[in-house]
Amino acid sequence: MTTRAWLVRWIYLTVAAHLVVGVLLPLCAGAAATDGYRRGIEDFFFGADAPAAGKALHVWWISLFGPTVQAAAIWMAGLAVIGDKQRNAFAWTMLILGLLVWAPQDMLISAHAHCWINLWIDTLALAVMLPPLLWLCKLDLAFKQRKAAS
Repeated sequence: MTTRAWLVRWIYLTVAAHLVVGVLLPLCAGAAATDGYRRGIEDFFFGADAPAAGKALHVWWISLFGPTVQAAAIWMAGLAVIGDKQRNAFAWTMLILGLLVWAPQDMLISAHAHCWINLWIDTLALAVMLPPLLWLCKLDLAFKQRKAAS
């Protein structure tokens, strides 16, 4: 299997992970396993004891974010398929630009709220997605140039 094929599979895997996370967010938003995460954010906004309405609102926002992540995963999948099947560097570039628009804003907002776990998650997402996307973009641009030269 070629390097490109492995990179494409890796991107498909990251897209699938986004879809799974998007499905799980509404299901797990109020689960005991997420108490620590939610408590950290609630402490920033409400202090030591968040009111029940604040906790409920937080669970609602996390749940609402799930379908957004699912939709983003579907758009990512569409671009990944176009990039894969057509060797289209533009599709990879759009995925790269999406990450570069999203991550700094998400990280800044998270840092402002002292939600450090979000910064770690964002950093991990960038680390596992940007290098293969950049490599795929480079490979497909080189392929296009070779094809045009011949």
